[in-house]
Amino acid sequence: MASAAVAVAKAKPTETFVDNKRKDDIRMANITAAEAVANAVRTSLGPKGMDKMISTASGEVIITNDGATILNKMEVLQPAAKFLVELSKSQDVVAGDGTTTVVVISGALLKASLTLLSSGIHPSVVSDSLHKASIKAVEILSAVAVPVELSDRDSLVKSASTSLNSKVVSQYSTLLAPLAVDAVLSVVDPEKPDLVDLKDIKIVKKLGGTVDDTELVNGLVFDKKVSHAAGGPTRVENAKIGVIQFQISPPKTDIEQSIVVSDYSQMDRILKEERNYILGMIKKIKATGCNVLLIQKSILRDAVTDLSLHYLAKAKILVIKDIERDEIEFITKTLNCLPISNIEHFRAEKMGFADIVEEVPLGDGGKIVKIMGIKDMGRTTSVLVRGSNHLVLDEAERSLHDALCVIRCLVNKKFLIAGGGAPEIELSRQLGAWAKVLQGMEGYCIKAFAEALEVIPYTLAENAGLNPIAIVTELRNRHAQGEINAGINVRKGQITNILEENVVQPLLVSTSAISLASECVRMILKIDDIVTVR
Repeated sequence: MASAAVAVAKAKPTETFVDNKRKDDIRMANITAAEAVANAVRTSLGPKGMDKMISTASGEVIITNDGATILNKMEVLQPAAKFLVELSKSQDVVAGDGTTTVVVISGALLKASLTLLSSGIHPSVVSDSLHKASIKAVEILSAVAVPVELSDRDSLVKSASTSLNSKVVSQYSTLLAPLAVDAVLSVVDPEKPDLVDLKDIKIVKKLGGTVDDTELVNGLVFDKKVSHAAGGPTRVENAKIGVIQFQISPPKTDIEQSIVVSDYSQMDRILKEERNYILGMIKKIKATGCNVLLIQKSILRDAVTDLSLHYLAKAKILVIKDIERDEIEFITKTLNCLPISNIEHFRAEKMGFADIVEEVPLGDGGKIVKIMGIKDMGRTTSVLVRGSNHLVLDEAERSLHDALCVIRCLVNKKFLIAGGGAPEIELSRQLGAWAKVLQGMEGYCIKAFAEALEVIPYTLAENAGLNPIAIVTELRNRHAQGEINAGINVRKGQITNILEENVVQPLLVSTSAISLASECVRMILKIDDIVTVR
């Protein structure tokens, strides 16, 4: 023990118990890992961005350029790199669009921060400066934003089109953009004009046809056919609709038991009891005037049996079975009715009413069910999405979701800004000018923040096959001359007034991306050790 104490006492004066090199190495490892994630999705940014093919462990193949989907499917192991995956999810929740943008900005800020740290600037100084710069950036964007009214349908459609132009299904933007606008505006509550719940818009996918066959349905649509194995009706007018959560099938005992039948008479008696039980239920249902039944899927036993369907067909009741549990809330809100959990509670006042319920054949041989002309319909709507295969169908759904989110952003915050890298260049110019009047290290840090924002126009130009250095230099000159809406038109391959080209996006998408990106980078910068707990 004494020799150990002497060894410590004779330690060199320059040695300390705080290993600063380890802190730097950990910070470097975190930044490098997070940058790698950002670079993985960077090529997907913009209308000319590349798509990613994702092969999952289960053998599923996904083709997409949606940042949130790509990152969500990536198996990221490094703890700090996982921040960027969560960051993309946060942007998806807040704005619905800009999920690739927020990750690319984070990667650029991390790279700039690494340069500042290498210059000897303390991480806390860099972190505080990033916070101030992000607040200033939001103020600048708010100042250059253009107000928009919900009655200005053209501006809303342009904004949705900009979001769709970077997607795999961009060629269908002329159909999907107006559809997204109409869907969101139809669910806006006049009493709460600033709030939109996208759960009130149900996207129903049906394989077959093309994306051109996608339609907005002012009612309910089911991607299944009517249960008419026993010859029941497939079309009902003046429908009285009951949504039930109980089973129209013989009851089962609560505990595991077996019944031994010794002769045919006992078997006949059991079957007769089952028939009488089911028939009694259907008579109660028919007595209320119900002629359409929506039956929730059951995991314990069959929600409806062949015998039940036979009696329901005789009673001229149209049946749609196997409704998923999570769809019940949307269905009851749309029909303005109540779900019925027990046959004893089946009453006329709990039902919904519609002009027509019918099974509709599709051109490719498939069938769907539509409920139209709903009385006192809730503020909901349905979108029927078509596609030639599952890859197109899934990507169309993701693209439509992003377009819906863009319109939701405009309902929440009614301001538009230019796209095409114009706001980032303007931010870079104004923040750079602000950095010059600041004293000390703060000015250097904010200047680095300003330069990092140029990664968006640089990447847009790079992905479009243009000369990124020449494009960014030209953009700087245009903005210095007061052309604050000058941006990259990747379709034409040149710099134009991007507002006149109808390339616009919600203010909330950009402000959210900058705020979330700076917050994520600050969090990574302040980590100086990784502790593994078993």
